[in-house]
Amino acid sequence: MIIRTMKEDERHLLQDDPVRPHIPTEDRFTDGRNVIVLEDEGDIIAIVCTALTKGVPTNENEMYENANVIGGVLVAYTVWSYRKGAGRTIINMLRDSAIDEHCDRLVTLSPLTEMAEKFHLRNGAKLIKKYDKCQNFEYEL
Repeated sequence: MIIRTMKEDERHLLQDDPVRPHIPTEDRFTDGRNVIVLEDEGDIIAIVCTALTKGVPTNENEMYENANVIGGVLVAYTVWSYRKGAGRTIINMLRDSAIDEHCDRLVTLSPLTEMAEKFHLRNGAKLIKKYDKCQNFEYEL
């Protein structure tokens, strides 16, 4: 299994985003933002959208306003999988990649759902704070 940047001809998969389908495709690839796929034997089995920011965003607007293309905080703002266990795998591989890229922190900008909370806590993240429309979790680097 490998993680890599999403290719142009795979961008149609962004329509499957269960958390932030309203974010335009072009916005996912600008100002320190990227889409990472987990590939297994040629099949994409999980996707995570990320943004590099100067601090921990508490909402989408802050994520855009605090964009920082040279790193700092790596924010996973949406993740989904097509195979059981692949979401966990892509987050763990993203954490390893964040270490390699010398990011200071790996945090999430997660919806206020029980499913998101259980997913991140079960995968080793710690809750930072809950807000009106989202919550942040942090993975230890």
